[in-house]
Amino acid sequence: MNRTLTVAAAQMGPLQKSDGRDVAVARMVRLLEQAHHRGAEVVVFPELALTTFFPRWYHEDLDEADQWYESALPSPATAPLFAAIRRLRLTVYLGYAEIAHEPDEHGVLRKRRFNTSVVIGPDGEIVLKYRKIHLPGHVEYAPNRRVQHLEKRYFEVGNLGFPVVRAPAGRLDGVNMGMLICNDRRWPESWRELGMQQVELVMLGYNTPSLNMENRGFEAHHLRVFHSELSVQAGCYQNACFAVAVAKAGSEDGHELQGHSIIVNPQGEVMARTTRWVDELAVADCDLDMCRLGRETIFNFAAHRRPEAYTHLTAHAGSVAPAVWSPK
Repeated sequence: MNRTLTVAAAQMGPLQKSDGRDVAVARMVRLLEQAHHRGAEVVVFPELALTTFFPRWYHEDLDEADQWYESALPSPATAPLFAAIRRLRLTVYLGYAEIAHEPDEHGVLRKRRFNTSVVIGPDGEIVLKYRKIHLPGHVEYAPNRRVQHLEKRYFEVGNLGFPVVRAPAGRLDGVNMGMLICNDRRWPESWRELGMQQVELVMLGYNTPSLNMENRGFEAHHLRVFHSELSVQAGCYQNACFAVAVAKAGSEDGHELQGHSIIVNPQGEVMARTTRWVDELAVADCDLDMCRLGRETIFNFAAHRRPEAYTHLTAHAGSVAPAVWSPK
């Protein structure tokens, strides 16, 4: 049986610090309408799609940053987006900053902050939630940096693992869907966790700057783009899945975001890409049967994986120096 799914990467141009939710939501609704007109069934938006990339701004008091977060979805501000999803019968990936009131690791109920994405079904219901695990950046203000990257200040490490859900029979060709957020794409462990659950479609959003601001050496702009695409292409090839990787793009509050949203197939090929730094769609038809080739041959995990040999992967977080070479 042919299983074909039409997906859209809904890249967004910059959102300025002064832009309200109404600006973001109105632009997203227009992108949904365009995607529907082009036959898309699944639409993927960027990371933190409702606001500017606020972790570049420092707040001494975390509560002062609450304006950037959502405490519930849908909210009055995002209601038009959910209404459009229901009207157009789309399935949508939405990245946003989440405030959750839930127990911490010690069982204490408190306010918690996460960099989150959800899959919203055609009825407007949230069918899957993911919280970003690989948080880059730093916690405290860094005076040596030209631009702050305070994700570790504003977000906790995600606590939902890497979930995958299967669409019901007769909907979206029963595709197995999973999510990543931005820096997660650079870590092969993220992809393998999804691949081990037979993921067929990975949706991920990002807000990646065009320059590496760590001041620890030069990384050319073209290499920033290359490394981003390399991570996605390798993840798709090694886990026999499609991916829709979607950026914010352009000059946001004076800081350049790289854009270059892509749709990639299970053989690591880029099927479609955006080419500008504005709101723009890339659309592709995904033949889900393409996932079978890798899954049943070179990346047949049951036949070829050797988890007993991968002892370093979960024994510790940091790398360990090898023993000194000595004659036997």
